[in-house]
Amino acid sequence: MQAQMLAPAAVLVVWTLIMLFWLAGARLPAMKKAGIDLGDRPGGRGQDLEGQLDPKVNWPSHNYSHLTEQPTLFYAIVVTLALMGAGAMDVLLAWIYVGLRIVHSLWQVLVNKVPIRFLLFIGATIALVVLAIRAVLATVFADPSLAPQ
Repeated sequence: MQAQMLAPAAVLVVWTLIMLFWLAGARLPAMKKAGIDLGDRPGGRGQDLEGQLDPKVNWPSHNYSHLTEQPTLFYAIVVTLALMGAGAMDVLLAWIYVGLRIVHSLWQVLVNKVPIRFLLFIGATIALVVLAIRAVLATVFADPSLAPQ
């Protein structure tokens, strides 16, 4: 069950990289059109482009940032459950989390209406909380007699 538990994490990593390319594909042409030269901005950060580019151009960047925040907890939980012996419910919850995060990304980048985005975020967070509780239970109540000698 370890491979099945790790698969959702691998998919979310690939999705995060897709969003990285999406943000570059949106921002770089917009920066060129706005006459913004990266060479003239030593030490610049993505946040510096807020207010200088159309807000829609920054949406993929916002989402990419989101995918490098809360999902770090997801990765730790997935590895913990894979090591402890994940069950079918763990795998299902992991896929629910990843599915909701992908839908959240698409919604944020394409539509970005906050009420729906918030519901998608809350749904994913609930799946993450349940996974975290299951990881705590799997580790705190692990039977040490089952460990290899």
